[in-house]
Amino acid sequence: MEVFIKGIGNISPQKTYDNSVFLETITEHHSSFLKCIEPDYKELLSKLQLPRRLSRGLKIGITAANLCLNNADIETPDAIITGTGYGMLADTEKFLTTMLDNEERLLAPASFIQSTHNTIGAYIAQILKCNKYNFTHVHGSLSFESALLNSMIKLEDDPSGYILLGGIDEMTEQHYQIKVINHKFKEGPVNHLKLLDYESPGIIPGEGASFFLLSKYPGKNDYARIKGVRTFYKPENSVKTEEKVLSFLSDNKFSMKMIDLVILGLNGDSNSTILYNVLQQGLFRSTRQAYYKHLSGEYPTSTAFGVWMAANILHRQTIPEIVNINRYPRLYKPIRNILLYNHFENVNHSAILISSCN
Repeated sequence: MEVFIKGIGNISPQKTYDNSVFLETITEHHSSFLKCIEPDYKELLSKLQLPRRLSRGLKIGITAANLCLNNADIETPDAIITGTGYGMLADTEKFLTTMLDNEERLLAPASFIQSTHNTIGAYIAQILKCNKYNFTHVHGSLSFESALLNSMIKLEDDPSGYILLGGIDEMTEQHYQIKVINHKFKEGPVNHLKLLDYESPGIIPGEGASFFLLSKYPGKNDYARIKGVRTFYKPENSVKTEEKVLSFLSDNKFSMKMIDLVILGLNGDSNSTILYNVLQQGLFRSTRQAYYKHLSGEYPTSTAFGVWMAANILHRQTIPEIVNINRYPRLYKPIRNILLYNHFENVNHSAILISSCN
């Protein structure tokens, strides 16, 4: 069961909205969390009939979806499947604040309507006039993986269509302050580009919207093909984790020797890094390694950014220096197969296998 990536669109804390370049210029943020770099919406969305008073999160999501469709040269998909952990946080906060301030009277409906988790999928469908299959997965840190699995099953059942797959989450200052109280984020100034140098608890939060147009059939301009996705819950120890990863590869007729690059979800949290380090020195020790959350920050659907990065690496056959962890093997070798492995607080784990189309 494999699907092909026809187009991509990504709005993130880096200048990823331009598909003609790939992490050539890196932006360093000096703020409490990594905030998306927003493009000129008027230029990118001028042809779309957008509803009035769109929130920032919706603009980011709609723009990423539009970039993806333009990149694939497809006007309307046959299904829209999205994943989100937080939903539209800003609109949720706005609605709740207004409800408290007005003592639950005279509430404007727009903020409530835009606060639900399926808002982004619904707005995209409304704009594109796509009255077909539309589903949103809200499964915490496995939201994007669930949406991806849904997309692959859908294309297996109906191979003739195109699916617009997306992962989106936004961060707000109010939500950041709540998580700070719970000691979920790193304290004090941190250089996110040197994330692995900080051996302390906590993460650097971020946000982003990554969209992919998927098809069951290959084409000459495809970015990559997704061979499989697997999620697993609370493995007992690192040995069990390795067994799960190897089982996933075996089920897809792969072995670690066939993997040219492992992309890890390292997020700087010292508690989470322990397992990654064990795998880096064990199962992944002979494989080239990279990471991405120093560029995107941590958020529930950040693996969508990882898939975007893997697709570009396979398509361009280049690994940006900023994402390298090691450089083994030193001799040049074509990058054919990438394993993206991520876990959140050693609870939700996922593995995604992505291959080149050549």
